[in-house]
Amino acid sequence: MQSIMNTMVRPESTIVSTIQTELLHWYACYKRDLPWRKDQDPYKIWVSEIMLQQTRVSTVIPYFNRFIERFPTITDLAKASDDDVIKMWEGLGYYSRVRNLHSAVKEVADQYGGRVPDQVEEISRLKGIGPYTAGAILSIAYQKKVPAVDGNVMRVYSRIFALYDDIALPATRKKMEAIGEDVIPEHAPGDFNQALMELGATICTPTSPQCLFCPVSSVCEAKEQGLQDELPQKKKTKAPTPVSVRFAWIESDHSVFVVKRPDKGLLAGMWSLPTFDREDPSAELEQYLLAHRWSVRSREVKAKIDHVFSHRHWFIEIERIKLDQVPFECGENEEWIDLNSIHQKAFPNVYRKAISVMKKQ
Repeated sequence: MQSIMNTMVRPESTIVSTIQTELLHWYACYKRDLPWRKDQDPYKIWVSEIMLQQTRVSTVIPYFNRFIERFPTITDLAKASDDDVIKMWEGLGYYSRVRNLHSAVKEVADQYGGRVPDQVEEISRLKGIGPYTAGAILSIAYQKKVPAVDGNVMRVYSRIFALYDDIALPATRKKMEAIGEDVIPEHAPGDFNQALMELGATICTPTSPQCLFCPVSSVCEAKEQGLQDELPQKKKTKAPTPVSVRFAWIESDHSVFVVKRPDKGLLAGMWSLPTFDREDPSAELEQYLLAHRWSVRSREVKAKIDHVFSHRHWFIEIERIKLDQVPFECGENEEWIDLNSIHQKAFPNVYRKAISVMKKQ
């Protein structure tokens, strides 16, 4: 078998035939029983694919089931309030995903009569749908021969064809999509795309791939050359930037002060504790309290936690601030909430962690 390496050589027809036949047979026998595979509803496939971005299947399953039970159709989701949708997503993280999903679903309800578009050009215009998600929906729900190239698929292709291209580069994704157009069978594009994803998730894993159980090991160039542990190639990302952060746990009469974060930026539009992350978080908090003109009874740092985002590592001090009485007025996007009811709000994981710590104090 000729290695593709960094060229655009097309796979040999006999190799393509073997990949198609063996992979589809393996998938039919060993595919996992996942709730979004019970039918080919494009809405459910859409929701599952958005949830699965940067999240493990085992984590997604209960969230998917609850989400679909609460919003069984596109119309139900389109009519739901932002707060209700965010609450159902609480704990999954990367909240821009569900905000984009909600926005796009409203567009589908308004412009397409609630039917997910079945053409690449139309579905790709929806907010939050990139080439991979479009390919997954179109191939699985509508049996369109469209590549769906995610991290699992790029790993499989890198090994089968001994590709040394950096999988973090957009050009590599384009190359993988071109390969997909050659190897995806006309008669079963959805099953084939899912089989590639399944193979990458369960057999052709990032470390210690189980080549002995791989259905396409006979045509895998990496296995033949003993390269499976070297591929795929990916440039190392920078470590998250450390940031000193202070959360303010402001309480009075068993109520806690919460705020909505700005509409843009990290954790945009989410409920949170007042957060200070500039050069001097303590001084920033001091100015915040003065601006609100609260009568402060006591202040004390009660806990320290940390939380890692993709590009930032928060080192957090949680300061407990007791006021003499709950102020009668709140500003925009501010709210006093009874401590026993705080769970009714949707908070990102880092704030859920902080709230849990402080409720135990």
